Amino acid sequence: MSTGWSLWVMFLVVLNMGITFFLFLWGPRAKIPTLPDGTSGHVWAHGVLREGVRKLPLWWVVFSGAMFVAGFVYLALFPGFGSFKGVLGWTSHGELARNVAANEAELAPLMERFKLYPVEQLASDPAALQMGKVLFEDNCAACHQRSAKGNVALGAPNLADSDWLYGGSGSDITTSIHDGRSGVMPPWASLGADNVKNLAQYVLSLSGAPHDAAKAAAGQPMFATCAACHGADGKGNPALGAPNLTDQVWLHGGSVADIEKTIGEGRQGHMPAWSPRLSGDQIRVVAAYVYQLSHPVDEQRQ
Repeated sequence: MSTGWSLWVMFLVVLNMGITFFLFLWGPRAKIPTLPDGTSGHVWAHGVLREGVRKLPLWWVVFSGAMFVAGFVYLALFPGFGSFKGVLGWTSHGELARNVAANEAELAPLMERFKLYPVEQLASDPAALQMGKVLFEDNCAACHQRSAKGNVALGAPNLADSDWLYGGSGSDITTSIHDGRSGVMPPWASLGADNVKNLAQYVLSLSGAPHDAAKAAAGQPMFATCAACHGADGKGNPALGAPNLTDQVWLHGGSVADIEKTIGEGRQGHMPAWSPRLSGDQIRVVAAYVYQLSHPVDEQRQ
């Protein structure tokens, strides 16, 4: 804190506490004019209600005085009076560091045990799943939702099914979380509006969805342009993150309008790398939790 800001904070503290303390001392001694009946003369409800004047109760005076003492003691012990650090030298950063260190020390034995197993095996460990769930909700739910069902509006994939853009093995999921992923679907508006519509109908036909057969047949030859990423059969390519177009899973929506927009305008997706925020051990635990979502325990035991 600069000297100027420090002086400004000190001024505000002295001003507020000074005025409050003055009122505390002056209030019990203030002389308020009263009528012979002990009221102030203020009436309401046509004289039914009258304002009385009484001394402040002793408990209020004692309690208020104790609060002033507590305030002065606090300013002496903790930071709050400008740049004065307080007698105890307490800081929020220091307390956070101590709490983090204590938490890591408590978790260290558990993390060491987790290192002994691959992600697929951790996916059946209740302790690992509990920790992974908390980390997932804190870091991943903003895009993928707490349920991990994804968000079509963001292009965030559903992590609870068996469909994977970059592969669904423990290693693949760990890499996605650690390094992040970036996907680009280029715009193909240059093909012309009619061709985009025809191509969208062909894409719908690949997954068995209702479509216009004539337009799909007209769009099939143009799919050769798309096959470079999605494959000639439309089943996608995990190495490129190109989605499978033959199932009923849609990253940005599967309506005709959604598919036409995807083809005509293109799409961009970015999964940030979490290695700057999460440790390698934490990433493995999150990967185990995500892996478990699409691989139920009964399935893993088969």
